[in-house]
Amino acid sequence: MIERLLASRDEPTPFASRCPSRIVLDHVTSKWGVLVVVALAQQSMRWGELHNYIEGISEKMLAQTLRTLEADGFVLRESAGTVPPRVDYSLTPLGHELAEVLIPLVRWVGNNVGRTSVGTPSYVSA
Repeated sequence: MIERLLASRDEPTPFASRCPSRIVLDHVTSKWGVLVVVALAQQSMRWGELHNYIEGISEKMLAQTLRTLEADGFVLRESAGTVPPRVDYSLTPLGHELAEVLIPLVRWVGNNVGRTSVGTPSYVSA
């Protein structure tokens, strides 16, 4: 049914093998992409703040994810001409639209992880 809904519009459909929307879908639904967008929906952050906030992300993955989301138009990188350099990351209007969709998804996953085969995460004391 969803395929018919998407196919009935004059918009790209991720069900088509060569649709460029698949690239965007891959970027915005990667584990790190989702977490970066949701984190920045709360407030703009510096690179180090994001790195500390998103536990477990490597420096390489954070840098790569930020570059990708910036290139896609979801994240704004603002560099202040100060010494030492200060770079802030925030969401663009398009990024805020995306966050409105992702936040309920992340909330749903958090609320329902115990119902999945993953069960209770090891960091939660039983």
